[in-house]
Amino acid sequence: MRLKLHHTPYVSRRITRDLVSCEFIEVRKEKASIEEQVERILDQDIEKELALDEKVHEILDAQTEEIEYLNADRRQLFWMTKKRLANDFGVILNNEDRFSDIAHKILDYLWEEDYIHFTCSDNQIKNVIFGSLDDFIKGFEKADSEVLAKLRNYKRKLIPGTEDYDLVYHRLYEEELIKRGLI
Repeated sequence: MRLKLHHTPYVSRRITRDLVSCEFIEVRKEKASIEEQVERILDQDIEKELALDEKVHEILDAQTEEIEYLNADRRQLFWMTKKRLANDFGVILNNEDRFSDIAHKILDYLWEEDYIHFTCSDNQIKNVIFGSLDDFIKGFEKADSEVLAKLRNYKRKLIPGTEDYDLVYHRLYEEELIKRGLI
């Protein structure tokens, strides 16, 4: 499961909450500003992957005739091409390595810009951030499934992609994340 842009406000809130509640971290700026910077870093990482995906689609679209002629599996070709181009776009495809990299970026930025101060090792802080990301991803799928089940049984029928659907989805999703202790 990969992070998506609509996850970043929730993940950043979770990371910020976990950092602020650590006894070995001194918070030097407002919680909201920390949350904003964490979300920005997460968004940048996701946007790099989206740019990679777009480039892979362009390459495959240019080869559509040959792909059809060879009766090749487009999904497999997509993944193989994505793996080959990932380094050029600065995208790490392994979730564990990616979360570790994101945790380092967040830690470095918050430390350098004096958002936080700590006297323990960098690894302890990185592990807090990594744990927040990992816990969120593990709980996300369960929360998302629960929200989709609620939407199917919703009193009035909502059409996916509409503004009403999105509003109800995000409200239910946030409630489910709170209920599960993810934010």
